[in-house]
Amino acid sequence: MIKPAVLSKIKFSLATCLIYALSFILRVNFILPTMLLALVIYIRSFAGLAKLKNHLLELSLLFVLLFVGAYIMVNNAIPVLYLPFCVIPMLAAIIFNEPRLSLLLSAACSLTVAHLAGNNFYLGVLFFNSGLISSILVFDVRKRTDIIRAGFIVGIAQAAMLLFVDRLLPHDPERYMVIFLNGIGCGIIVIGFLPVFEYLFKTVTNISLLELADFNNPILQRMIMEAPGTYHHSLVVGNLSEAACRAVGAHALLARIGAYYHDIGKLEKPEYFSENQPSDENKHDVLSPTMSRLVIMNHVKEGVELAKKIKLNPRLIDFIRQHHGNSLAYYFYRRALETVEEEQQVKEEGFRYEGPKPDSKETAIVMLADSVEAAARSLKEPTAAKIEDVVHKIINNKFIDGQLDQCDLTLRDLEKISAVFIRILSGIYHSRVTYPEAARGEDNHKKPAKENSPHSAGEAGDKKSRS
Repeated sequence: MIKPAVLSKIKFSLATCLIYALSFILRVNFILPTMLLALVIYIRSFAGLAKLKNHLLELSLLFVLLFVGAYIMVNNAIPVLYLPFCVIPMLAAIIFNEPRLSLLLSAACSLTVAHLAGNNFYLGVLFFNSGLISSILVFDVRKRTDIIRAGFIVGIAQAAMLLFVDRLLPHDPERYMVIFLNGIGCGIIVIGFLPVFEYLFKTVTNISLLELADFNNPILQRMIMEAPGTYHHSLVVGNLSEAACRAVGAHALLARIGAYYHDIGKLEKPEYFSENQPSDENKHDVLSPTMSRLVIMNHVKEGVELAKKIKLNPRLIDFIRQHHGNSLAYYFYRRALETVEEEQQVKEEGFRYEGPKPDSKETAIVMLADSVEAAARSLKEPTAAKIEDVVHKIINNKFIDGQLDQCDLTLRDLEKISAVFIRILSGIYHSRVTYPEAARGEDNHKKPAKENSPHSAGEAGDKKSRS
């Protein structure tokens, strides 16, 4: 007969074996295939593959930084638990603005650290979950202080997960405070590294975009004072672009800020653009179509030069360079056809912008918003039907002209964009009700305040009663 003490030891041994067997099964047959499956699913999508190629250098650098840090700690007998692991997925989520890419990097890094730490399965799970939580917290972050808050929450989450692991493998309680401070430290490190990565890789984050949205920015202040019509046009284009990007899943904030700066080249000669001219004056009336073409088309080149001078991010310079694509300046081309001599020929290529065509959803949407806003504003008696007709006509013409060939907008996306443009423009440029002018007569004039006051009415009643 087995003694109770021996039976307890057998049960404990079986339970321990079961735990380790389960850990091994989960490690080999669940965690690794799941992470590999996530990688395959991500790469199989065209957009995911494109982003992976575009950011391969940044991803590689982040991975190498983590690998070197973990390797140094392991070889110097420093607990890998102190590694600021969440810095990598947090930076990836903020810089790439793509949660799937951050998840992929977090999975690869957690597997690598677990392997370097002697195939420590628990450490790998802890870091993977920490990376997942931190990526979610900082995705679409708008303020630098939000990163510190995210680090604080990550520290609490890491301590809670470590407490769960320690129920199976007890360790020193002081580690809870260390790993909590580790989360806060990750937030501080991310704030310090962000400007470095933005400079090295010419990338743009939501934080830097919002800083450019400050209307105290010198360039925006110049637009307000020197080209108020262009400034108002840019604001409306920004609102249209942001709403359209939200409808099709593009980067809404990037499109809005890009729209704010897409016409800064007009600051060189603002008086030659219709939105800055009085209604009864047009400087192009005294210019030949060829000269007008040079003045109008040159605002793209001058905008790019000004943007480089103020060190605007290359992602935003793309909006300036691409917002006309290689489209035809039709108004001046038609004027040239009307004024040219019979023996002369007007080449269409000479009245086309230099391009390039928009190569992203965001730049393409800004190009469409720029055109439809200008057309809707020029309507003399705007109605919902007229605005709808103009929007459909312009988007269709851009599509037929091949201006959308280089971006990945679908026909379904264009339908959604059209609906957004029509809804917003109908609210802005709807026709106003004409109110009849009030008849001028003594009965319509307001009485003096004293006569209309409650006290004066009471006094008048008293006088009548006395008489």
